[in-house]
Amino acid sequence: MTIRVVVADDQELVRSGFAMILSAQPDIEVVAEAGDGAEAVAAVRRHAPDVVLLDIRMPRMDGIEAARTICAETGCRAVMLTTFDQDDYVYEALHAGASGFLLKDVRRDDLVHAVRVVVAGDSLLAPSVARRLVADFTSRGQAATAGPELGALTARERETLLLLGRGLSNAEIAAELVVSEHTVKTHVSNVLSKLGLRDRIQAVICAYESGLIAPGG
Repeated sequence: MTIRVVVADDQELVRSGFAMILSAQPDIEVVAEAGDGAEAVAAVRRHAPDVVLLDIRMPRMDGIEAARTICAETGCRAVMLTTFDQDDYVYEALHAGASGFLLKDVRRDDLVHAVRVVVAGDSLLAPSVARRLVADFTSRGQAATAGPELGALTARERETLLLLGRGLSNAEIAAELVVSEHTVKTHVSNVLSKLGLRDRIQAVICAYESGLIAPGG
């Protein structure tokens, strides 16, 4: 299977650099590049890629609005490009439907890995980034006042959600709960299904908005 990708960034060197790295992979094809959010939306509609990389800050239409449109209209997975220390809107981008984000100084191998992970249906928030992002957002009092209802979850599923919220991988959750990774995958699947969540990133957000994890916890 060839993974089809659109790369959108208003900085040509960044955009072409990412495109070159990805195009060098035998299983990845960059089908289009875009210089702003409007071009990105048009490219996704035209080429139907599997993944679109979106810079958060772009002219005409920013990456958040582009992600919102793309995720609402298509099955394409959106990944945000950010400098992190400067961008205050990553959380908003995740709510718009993005499957995660990459720092613009991402290593070559990590960029390629991220695209493959997203296509496989997972998300790509590193544990430390997940905690820092959502805790920082909620500590400013901007989280939803009414979080998701967790009553449908079993006690073990609530534990799984808690650990997801802290950014743990399946292997780390398995070690924490002293169960197999297969069992963890089942728990994660049940959590996502019962709460109507698309992926692990939404589970991270849910863990904070529901009050399961306190800001900075």
